[in-house]
Amino acid sequence: MEIKRQLSPAKNNECVETLYRENASNWVYKACGDVNRIEAYFSGVAFAPHRHDTYTIGITLEGVQSFDYRGAARHSLPGGMVVLHPDELHDGRAGTDAGFRYRSIYIEPPLIQSALGGKRLPFIDDGVSSDQRLFDVVLPLLEAYDQPFETLEYQDALYDLATVLDEVSGAEKSIKIFNSRAAETARQYILERLDQGISMEDLERATGHDRWQLSRDFREMFGTSPHRYQIMRRLDKARNMLFAGKSIADTATACDFSDQSHFTRHFKKAFGVTPKRWVHNLGHHHHTPRTNVL
Repeated sequence: MEIKRQLSPAKNNECVETLYRENASNWVYKACGDVNRIEAYFSGVAFAPHRHDTYTIGITLEGVQSFDYRGAARHSLPGGMVVLHPDELHDGRAGTDAGFRYRSIYIEPPLIQSALGGKRLPFIDDGVSSDQRLFDVVLPLLEAYDQPFETLEYQDALYDLATVLDEVSGAEKSIKIFNSRAAETARQYILERLDQGISMEDLERATGHDRWQLSRDFREMFGTSPHRYQIMRRLDKARNMLFAGKSIADTATACDFSDQSHFTRHFKKAFGVTPKRWVHNLGHHHHTPRTNVL
């Protein structure tokens, strides 16, 4: 198919990193550069139900990519697109014995918001799409894994993606500018205090905005709750430490989880595997992580 000629296997490119390898039939490679792009192949069950606070936008390259999403089984064939909204529970598996290969980019909601100017985040109901408008803006983001994006190139591509996502989803209502600014202020407050316990009262004082309206606006703006956003940023730090060879116990403590079981529970919810299995699957491939591996 044309899609296979346009997107050749990433593992043939010298600068692509191995992020995950369980065996010869299950692997994940990372594209060059800082942008969060992966190519993966899985047979059987790929990963357990989990959720992360980014958009997952991908194209199926080979086989049948199957997953449960919003109460129904979804299936993407070669050339089909998968668009998962932030914080939506999903799993992943091969739809046939042949396994499946795909590419995905993981995009933080604030990057989409920067182009939409305070609109509600776009939502693709079924998690799959064959809309040509969307395909035309997604494909450039998943090409050339052997080359990092130039800054302006990536920014332009994100603007095109955000605009088309908004158009395809039919989202119309905007959040009031005052409220969107309060949500962004709350997000920055959380980022600056990841090692502290934060309450909605703290965020209310920091933003001067009613805590319950702020909670609603934060979800509309960034696709997840303030607490989940804080947890996911701590998990980002945790994966950096695990990649660097730190122990699971030390990582849990350093990332402000109450104990190792608390850390493991959140890690599996976010990534579909336990920290122990995740580290085991890394083998000796330790790199600085910048991606959601799954």
